[in-house]
Amino acid sequence: MNEKALHTLEYDKIIQKLVGYAVSPMAKERAAELRPSSAISDIAIWQQETTEATVMALKKGSPSFGGFREIRPQLKRASMAGVLSVAELMAIGEFAYVCRKVKNYARKENKDEVYPRLDEYFDLIIPLDKLENEISRCILSETEIADDASAGLRSVRKEIKISNDRVKDHLNGIINSSAYRNMLQDFVVTIRNDRYCVPVKAEYRSSFPGMIHDQSNTGSTLFMEPLSVIQLNNKIKELQAKEKEEIEKILLMLSDLVTANAISIEGNLELLTQLDFIFAKASLSMAMDATQPQFNTKGYIDIHKGRHPLLDPKTVVPTDIYLGKDFTTLLITGPNTGGKTVALKTLGLFTLMGQAGLHIPAFDNSELAVFDNVFADIGDEQSIEQSLSTFSAHMTNIVRIMDQVTDNSLVLFDELGAGTDPTEGAALAIAIIKALLEREIRTAVTTHYSELKVFALSTDHVENACCEFSVETLRPTYKLLIGIPGKSNAFAISKRLGLQDYILDSAKEFISQDEAKFEDVITDLEISKKSVKIEQERAEEYRREAEALKKEVERQKEKTKQQKEKILEKAREEAKQIYVKAKEEADSIIKEMNKQAKEANN
Repeated sequence: MNEKALHTLEYDKIIQKLVGYAVSPMAKERAAELRPSSAISDIAIWQQETTEATVMALKKGSPSFGGFREIRPQLKRASMAGVLSVAELMAIGEFAYVCRKVKNYARKENKDEVYPRLDEYFDLIIPLDKLENEISRCILSETEIADDASAGLRSVRKEIKISNDRVKDHLNGIINSSAYRNMLQDFVVTIRNDRYCVPVKAEYRSSFPGMIHDQSNTGSTLFMEPLSVIQLNNKIKELQAKEKEEIEKILLMLSDLVTANAISIEGNLELLTQLDFIFAKASLSMAMDATQPQFNTKGYIDIHKGRHPLLDPKTVVPTDIYLGKDFTTLLITGPNTGGKTVALKTLGLFTLMGQAGLHIPAFDNSELAVFDNVFADIGDEQSIEQSLSTFSAHMTNIVRIMDQVTDNSLVLFDELGAGTDPTEGAALAIAIIKALLEREIRTAVTTHYSELKVFALSTDHVENACCEFSVETLRPTYKLLIGIPGKSNAFAISKRLGLQDYILDSAKEFISQDEAKFEDVITDLEISKKSVKIEQERAEEYRREAEALKKEVERQKEKTKQQKEKILEKAREEAKQIYVKAKEEADSIIKEMNKQAKEANN
């Protein structure tokens, strides 16, 4: 898929939105690299994954990927016998926690819930409970290793505490001693250079027995370590060195555990990256209120109520666009700002999004074709650097497109042939369209030229369309009407804006009778098209109402049938009970009569 079309159709802006929904750096990277595929098998799988993730997210919310970070460098270091830092091990511990959360998320609440594609990913996630538990047991934070991480660490920290208490007790004795009271600047124990000290007045430096480790900014206070605690402080330093050794052993043990689980971690890393990426597609789908399009390889496009995803969803007008079945070329005409370019971009962007496995903001059962490439010449192509006019820049792009296009491409031209003499521009436009038409290449073109409208009316497999425009409000409705050409409405718009009648009358004299009649035919077609569309919408509404009524009648019939069956069943049950009761009573009477007869004989 050529990059120019991706940029022209603003596919890159959709990708930016997708990247924003991904959580991990790896999934963001994967989203940023997403490109449309021309293989329908890939597209079908990608679409299915997006749909399954959307259904899951709507039912139970999206899985939480919080804490899922880049850990590939840590894995590489561990595999090279490197000792991972506390922060690095915590990142791997968080990853193991995310694996557990995502695995639990996939647990079925209902056996009928089946997600063929996603279940495969979830099932392949290997629990890393032992690794997660060991890291969380040993590491409390990025600055703290738990005492119980090992027996050796617990023992040495116990000794450090005892030694610290001894030093503090000894120093408190000095502080409270009358022999040193006058020498001390303050009666506190402080730490300098990892050694316990007391603040001594500078004039007593020779009188106080100890080593100087620091002084105040003014130099009036010296922080001295009494000679009597030097040995105790030395012991603490030795114990702290041992503590560091024990911590290194713990980090090594955890690093070895990471290495032992490296294959599982790498597999989970790939699975979670893919799931994060897929659920980002689902989040984008839900944000756009999008649906899964159907795909074909016959070049058919049929978009129902499509909404351009980069326009404000509150104001965007849904539009129907179809192409490729009864006609291969669509000519969209009408005034500027009428939505022609939006329709063109919607057609191209939906194709790119669908072939990238993304849902499209349109009604259900919208259909897209699989193209091997999409070419677009849209917008202002003027190039200051190359000193090219707008026409020259457009034509340079068109030459490249005509050179690269294949029979299975989608081609989009905005204002084809514009920017030069209208007669020559229209002739060029018709020639380009005919060249594409002869190869049955799916093409959509916007234009102002009346010659192209006539060409469409008189040429098989070419269809006119227009974007509806309200002369009363001087605003476009943005509804695409396929089947009739559009009018420029220049005179009507000018009149509404207040242009004097004598100027309009003069302008009309320059329009030939044939051209005027053609515009009148267009007006009649527009009115007829609107009437037919309104009638079609009414007919469709009546059909839906009749269908709903039919379903309700069938439901009531079924309900009545079920009630009848229940009544009959109840009657049969009651009759059976009456029969059984009567039989029991008859048997009892017969037994009693037999008994009395036997007694009479005796």
